[in-house]
Amino acid sequence: MSKVLVFCESANGSIKSSSLELITAAKNSGLETVTCLLGSDAPTLAASSGNYGATSSVVCSDASLDAYNSDAYFNALEAIIEKVAPTIVLASGSAPARDVFPKLAAKFDSGVAADCTSIEFNGDNVKLSKPLYSGKCIADLDFQNSKIQFVLMRPNQLPVGEADASATASVEEVALPAKDLRVLIKEIVQGASKRVDLTEANIIVSGGRGLKEASNFKLLEDLADVIGASVGASRAVVDAGWVDHSMQVGQTGKTVAPSLYIACGISGAIQHLAGMSSSKVIVAINTDKEAPIFQKATYGIVGDALEVLPVLTEEFKKIL
Repeated sequence: MSKVLVFCESANGSIKSSSLELITAAKNSGLETVTCLLGSDAPTLAASSGNYGATSSVVCSDASLDAYNSDAYFNALEAIIEKVAPTIVLASGSAPARDVFPKLAAKFDSGVAADCTSIEFNGDNVKLSKPLYSGKCIADLDFQNSKIQFVLMRPNQLPVGEADASATASVEEVALPAKDLRVLIKEIVQGASKRVDLTEANIIVSGGRGLKEASNFKLLEDLADVIGASVGASRAVVDAGWVDHSMQVGQTGKTVAPSLYIACGISGAIQHLAGMSSSKVIVAINTDKEAPIFQKATYGIVGDALEVLPVLTEEFKKIL
């Protein structure tokens, strides 16, 4: 039977939901589902991937893989792919995956499809779709003459199946190949935010120029704390130095697809819409009733975000 290899990423001691989406999709394909994980906690997490449908898992638990290193990850994943010999490789479109999998595709004389939003299995092949030109059109993709089909999916595009605690995956260890690394990690400086990364978040509250000054982002933080959201921003406020670039949503920032996206004081430039238009529910708050954001919004509030946000926060506190 052909195999689907799912590259799983983890955070805070558990497999990321974006990876669980891919395990579920692979399981539903009817093909043999194999997961792979890297780092010292890989063996423990690998066994739990069976809860979502993986039949087996191949890991490289070398501690040097706890932090992302392009060369080290390439070497480990190359060894795992050679061992598993999959027909299809699935990964979330995270920054590490976007860096390492095109290199692996070249190594195995194969193609890679990135930023995909849907996947359909047809025997040993996949049919994919992805947005182009800031979401103005959708491209349908498949692979031709590719030894392995490498697919990078946007997070929050696929359902996660129910976990079966009685099911576990067999785990096999692969040694990290002893090869020279061109880059060594000397230090990792963690960001101050403890919130879920924007690309993984189920709820996002974003702010734009309509907040008028950087200090008013505190209103977004207060609301986010109540509803369990992550906080994003438009390019305009990032360029103004109000918040860090890691919070930017849009064509030159992060592409997100949460269940709920609340846009506060954001007009809705095409570059911003390109990064969040896949959100399932969009709530827009803006003083300008003609703002483009309202054309994409599921619900709209014509009003000053500085006045609306405190009221929303208090109302959510009453019911949550």
